[in-house]
Amino acid sequence: MEALQVEIESLKSPHLAVHTVFFGGGTPSLLPPSAVAQILETIARCFHLLPDAEITLEANPGTVTLESLRALRAAGVNRLSLGMQSAQAEELHLLEREHSFLDVIHAVEWARRAGFTLLNLDLIYGLPSQSLERWQSNLEWALRLQPEHLSLYALSIEHGTPFSRWVGRGLMPAPDDDLAAAMLEWSAERLEQAGYAQYEISNWARDLPPSPPLESPRYACRHNLQYWLMQPYLGFGAGAHGYAGGYRYANVLRIRTYIERLRAARQRPFPLSPAAVHIHRQTLEDEMEEFMMLGLRLTRQGVSLETFHQRFGREAREIYGKSISRLCQDGLLEILEEEKRLRLTRRGRLLGNRVFREFLL
Repeated sequence: MEALQVEIESLKSPHLAVHTVFFGGGTPSLLPPSAVAQILETIARCFHLLPDAEITLEANPGTVTLESLRALRAAGVNRLSLGMQSAQAEELHLLEREHSFLDVIHAVEWARRAGFTLLNLDLIYGLPSQSLERWQSNLEWALRLQPEHLSLYALSIEHGTPFSRWVGRGLMPAPDDDLAAAMLEWSAERLEQAGYAQYEISNWARDLPPSPPLESPRYACRHNLQYWLMQPYLGFGAGAHGYAGGYRYANVLRIRTYIERLRAARQRPFPLSPAAVHIHRQTLEDEMEEFMMLGLRLTRQGVSLETFHQRFGREAREIYGKSISRLCQDGLLEILEEEKRLRLTRRGRLLGNRVFREFLL
């Protein structure tokens, strides 16, 4: 906590407006609410924290109580993101989650009683041996809890994880990509029926009354939009990532080393704190590639061709014309000529990685 506050103070910029704060995973809800309040006080002292800032905290359902949620709300947290993952006990066990679905129900009830009006639920689909019917049941249970926002993530098998070892040894079937695509397609239709708008490949927000077709819905996560629109953000804490001042950077991951680097407190140019160890100076090619790949994740807005030209002084179709034509012919991209936008088709949302690869120069 002391090192974190030193890091925040090392980048002190009182006139820099901050409109979102995100306490991300591991499990920030293990922090005492008083510590969360202390961090927010430090941010407010070092930056211009706007009165209507969106302040999100990720929480595992089994780590919160009514009292802790009331204290977090009093500290200024106004958006809660709960890692529900599944409503099935055996799936939660497979994911090595310690909570039950009953814990999720209690956490949602307590969050509402504590005054939270912005609530997100995270779910994972495409688990080994997970049927379409079981996934449908998970999503229906989540809808009964009436969150303002839902994030649905396909399971990815990362090298070196228990899942990777189990699949490699034949103890567990590899994820079925076609079945996962069917789950995503069904989810998109079901959530649209339930009044949610998909505004990013993995994210839906309640959209009643309906928002304009090319705008993000009212309950979209403002913090994550910052990433997808390639706007700057500062990363604080061990392992945190940031993007500002023409740099992408990552802080040292090991907590003991993080503390030691902040104790030494060697001053560096903004936005780099003493904890930053992986520092990449963005090239024009980096910026253009990332603008296209991140922007295309936004399923409603897509990429603004006008903004691309304003930002880089070149036309997107001048640089990526062949790729855009090929992807349009394959039915993965569509050009909205009147609005001067480029975005994924419904089919393109299922094959996003294939689309994104086309924009690597």
